[in-house]
Formats: sequence, C-alpha cells, structure tokens
Amino acid sequence: MSTLLIRNATVLTFTSETPVLKNHAVLIEGKKIKKIAPDAEFKDYKGKEINAHGRIVMPGYINAHMHYYSTMVRGLGKAEPASTFIGVLENLWWRLDKKLTIEDSYYSALIPMIDAVKNGTTTIIDHHASPFHITGSLDAIAKAGKEVGLRNCLCYEVSDRDGQKIADEGMTENENFILRCEKENDDMLRGLYGLHASFTVSDADLERAADFVKKHNSGFHVHTAEAASDEEACEKEHGCRVVERFYDKGVLGKKTICPHCVHINEHEMDLLAETDTMVVTNPQSNLNNAVGIANLVKMAGKGILIGLGTDAMTVNMREELRCGLWAQKYGRQDPACGFMELASTVAFNNTKICDRLWEGMGIGTLKEGGVADVIILDYLAPTPLDDTTWLGHLIFGFASVPVDTTIVAGKILMENKELKLDIDVEQAYARSAELAEKLWDRF
Repeated sequence: MSTLLIRNATVLTFTSETPVLKNHAVLIEGKKIKKIAPDAEFKDYKGKEINAHGRIVMPGYINAHMHYYSTMVRGLGKAEPASTFIGVLENLWWRLDKKLTIEDSYYSALIPMIDAVKNGTTTIIDHHASPFHITGSLDAIAKAGKEVGLRNCLCYEVSDRDGQKIADEGMTENENFILRCEKENDDMLRGLYGLHASFTVSDADLERAADFVKKHNSGFHVHTAEAASDEEACEKEHGCRVVERFYDKGVLGKKTICPHCVHINEHEMDLLAETDTMVVTNPQSNLNNAVGIANLVKMAGKGILIGLGTDAMTVNMREELRCGLWAQKYGRQDPACGFMELASTVAFNNTKICDRLWEGMGIGTLKEGGVADVIILDYLAPTPLDDTTWLGHLIFGFASVPVDTTIVAGKILMENKELKLDIDVEQAYARSAELAEKLWDRF
C-alpha cells in the first residue's frame, strides 16, 4: 500500500478537540490518514514525502450546492436582461439547459472539476439539468468526476416546465443513478433525488419521488424559497408555503438539502429544524440575482444545519465564505453579526452534511482513520494562529492565497501548483470552448 508523508506542517484538523497542530506531520496510507503526530516522530520515514515548510495543511473544501452545467454560459451575452428572478430563469438558464447535449454536460462538469482541484475543493454536491438530453447525463458527469478524481454527489433536476414526459424521464434518471450508487457503493460517488423547486414540480411528482426516497433511505436536493416568487406561487397554487408543502409531501428529512431558503418564515424554519433538514446558503448567487440574503443567524439559532455552496458562481469556497460573511453583516445592518454562523458552514457544517451522505468516512476533517482528502495552502500566518484564532485566519487570511497541493483519497491531483491529472487539460479546455461556441449558436 502506497504511503505519503506531509511534514513540517501547521495542521488544521477541522475538529473542535484539537483544531490546530503546529510542527506536525500527516501520514497517508492508501486512501486514508494513518497517523497525525509531531514531525519528529517520523524521522525514520523512508517513503515519498512533501515538505509543507510550516504552511497550512487542512481538509479539502466541500461545495454543498453546485451547478456544473452553468460553465457553458461564461461570457455569453445573448440573454435578454431581466429585472426579476423568474426572468433570469426564462431568459438564460431555462434556454441554456434545453440546448445541452450529453457531451456538453460532460465537459461542463470536467472544466469546473479541474478548477476545483486548483482551488482545493475536493467534494462537490451538484444539481444538474439538461431536459432534452436527460438519460445518461448523470453517468457522464460521474465519468468526469472519476477522471479528475473528485468526490461527487449528483442528482437530476426534475421539473414540469417542459411537460410530464420530461419530468418522468428526470425522475427515472434520479432513480437509476441512486440505484447505481447503491449497487457500486463507491466512496467517490453518491446520489440524491433532484427537484427544481416547488413552483415547477407537481404533487404527483413529489409523491412518486418521496415514495422512492423513503424506500431507498435517500434524500432530496431541491431549491427552496430562493426568490419571493417561489413562496407566492406555492400559496396561490397549494394554499401553503414552500417548506410546509415539502413537509406535507415527505420531502424534508435528515438527508435532504434545501439550498437558499432566503424567503422562509419562522414557522418554516421550525419545520426544517424539526425534520433535521439541511440548508445550504449561496450568498454570491443570491446577491447576483438580487433575491435577498438568507437569515442564517435566526436559522442557526434554531439548530438548523447550514452549509455553504457556490451555486456555480465559483468553485473557490474561500471566496464564497468571505462574501457570505459580508452579506450577513449588510443584510442585518449589523457589523457584529454572522461570524460564527458563516465560519461554521465551512469549518464544521459542510463536514456534517457529508457525514449524512458518506456515513462514517470523515470527509472534511483530518483524523486518523479518516479519508485522505488534504490540501496545502501557501499561507504563513502573520499573526498568532492557534485554537482561538484559526477561524479568523480561515475567513480573512486564506481567501487570497494560492492552493499549493490537492490530494483526494490519497491521490495527488496537484503538487507545487502543478496539476497531476490523468487527462489532457489543455485539450479539455479547447474542446469545451468548441462545444460552447456551438451551444451559443443554438441558444
């Protein structure tokens, strides 16, 4: 079994017991962490090693809500400007996803995965849509993930907006992929049941999906009250609010992710807390779409597990984390609020989300016996870094420094800022550009 020793490190374990270990080394054996101990204990080690030179060694970042397929719009200027969130969906995203082919879906995932490696993001929970090329789309994304070497949790976005036949195909894609994940039991891959949002999914579809999820001990991944229009549509069509509807239909639960939750009220928060449903906030996207700022302080006060995702705005979780803190301060007009709520999303909560999807693997922490998803940041602390200050460095110090090394499941994907992938990266970018040009012509 291969071994790798990362030595001379300032180790951030992302555990509450011993968050900062100075002058330590991390021994990786195979896909797991064998030992974390003072560097001097490894003086007789003879295998491959990486010298961290006192820099930060920590778990890889987790992106808890992503849309790979949005890669293909970068630079696109053909969408009509929209002054409402529904307008943004109709003018851009719902036009785009109708035109995606299976190859588009593959490359639109491959490129941000490569960028994720560069940014130290090692686990991604994605939400996919390609309504006229659904069948096999999740397998194509999973193929990209295997080639790059990232952990992925995937789902397909079920929606009625393109008709019942398309909705049925989306449900079948989710069900087949979840069954595949059950059969293969691959530590690198998980599946959830994807739904677009309350306002585009019928009661009948919710009932079919909830029945499947219950039988297979799975969960949902569904946009929740991202814009006020989602709540308005639910009250008009169903006589209740979005989270209430999901509660009644059996969508909520310990393995369900509800991204956004910008416009939920206190009763809806109570239902999320009661069912132990996960919320993922996406501050850059919410600001970009001008839908509002989620009240994380109140949700956290109710014990809701809140993670952090990028909603495809970036794969750089350090950037998202800092923006999220600023958004909370501005949204509540209180410069003293939000620090622990935002720091906890990355430091503790995204790990807890992964614990529910990858039970017992320890994704998001560095501990003996846990998975070896490890990054090295090119960061030397200019101020004291210890158990009482590390969260401040996490938010304000790490945001602008480069990632030096990225390791997933014990495999080095980048070292000394040089990619070590088993794919032709330049060819991948070139092919993506070719496909994007053709997609834009069809847009």
